[in-house]
Amino acid sequence: MERPVHKMSNLFAQLGLANDDAAIARFIATHRPLAEAVKLHEADFWSPSQASLLCEAIRDDADWAEVVDELNVELRARH
Repeated sequence: MERPVHKMSNLFAQLGLANDDAAIARFIATHRPLAEAVKLHEADFWSPSQASLLCEAIRDDADWAEVVDELNVELRARH
């Protein structure tokens, strides 16, 4: 059985955030760069429920893990 493939827009919708391309780009630009010492789910801009979703996705290697990893990379990039 194949795991579902989620897009960044799906993740943002799941997090309760605006999920159009422009909103996602703004969010990443606003919160970048995330310090290497800070785990993604521990960043201070997440609500407790958002942080929990992100933590569980990685910990459980859930079907969201790949797109959460992608978000993590984007937030750590120094542009």
